[in-house]
Amino acid sequence: MERIVILHGALDPGERPDEHDTLVQVREVEAILVALGFRTEIVGVGLDLRALLALARDPPAAVFYLVEALDGRAALQHLPAAVLESLGIAFTGAPATALALTTDKIAAKRLMREVGLPTPEWCEGPALADPKRLWIVKAVDEDASLGLDAGAVVPGFAVAARMACMRARWGGRWFAEAFIEGREFNVPLLEGPNGVAVMPIGEIDFSDYPRDRPAIVDYDAKWRPGSITWKTTPRIFTSRPEDGALRAELAGLARRCWDLFGLRGYARVDFRVDSQGRPWILEVNANPCLSADAGFIAALEEAGFDQREAVARILGLALRAKGGSRAPCAAE
Repeated sequence: MERIVILHGALDPGERPDEHDTLVQVREVEAILVALGFRTEIVGVGLDLRALLALARDPPAAVFYLVEALDGRAALQHLPAAVLESLGIAFTGAPATALALTTDKIAAKRLMREVGLPTPEWCEGPALADPKRLWIVKAVDEDASLGLDAGAVVPGFAVAARMACMRARWGGRWFAEAFIEGREFNVPLLEGPNGVAVMPIGEIDFSDYPRDRPAIVDYDAKWRPGSITWKTTPRIFTSRPEDGALRAELAGLARRCWDLFGLRGYARVDFRVDSQGRPWILEVNANPCLSADAGFIAALEEAGFDQREAVARILGLALRAKGGSRAPCAAE
């Protein structure tokens, strides 16, 4: 019976709900792997990565990589992957370089801009924010909508105060991105034997969103069930009759991101579309959540997959890349 190590970032009691969601993934993925006939071992890793050296002494068939942060910092999520690569241990999902680059939103935006991919303008220094337009202040290298709330979108003259407030509360690096008023889309990508495929594109339905605040998917919308933004940001997969060309463009841009960042296994690219129908890439998520209630799994279910099949395919890619191990069969 082949052994699969499920690797995640160790958590301390009292952590944020977005980080506890990692443990939900761990439990669900473990149950699926056991049902597929694998022996599992769960390993939580912190800043001390020497624990990974034990895997070199007793290598698993593969590591199912669910590390989203180390010591609460998403910017460090690529480090265990780099260690695994140095040890020659196969793992699921994106390589370390892709994890590092996509987590740093400014570095990712610079790269996209260099190759002509559309991404909103941004500024790292508040003095550079055009006072005539709206900006959304974001963490440079955190995910899960950390720091996004009703006050995240501000005019240029208020960017400095917002950035200072966020640094004082959360620490880390912050920047301002030009706010694109319009629609929001998530484009999931899943690799298969014949390459990467675009899964059904989800749109955030802002129809019932409070009119007194900018329409964004804020922290509460993701992590506070029952909150006003949680209730008013449903994900829909129905397409408007006039959206054919737009959705084809979104799919093509997402594939270009896949190639540009060297993604692997699965990923998600998030877009805003302005009032003139122009898409803008917000960010690339190389390590989207795989829990049963996550948007990525919802998209796969729309395509006829279920969570078990998705986990089996993602693991199968890692096993095939390693060579010599059997790929799991979702029907087993």
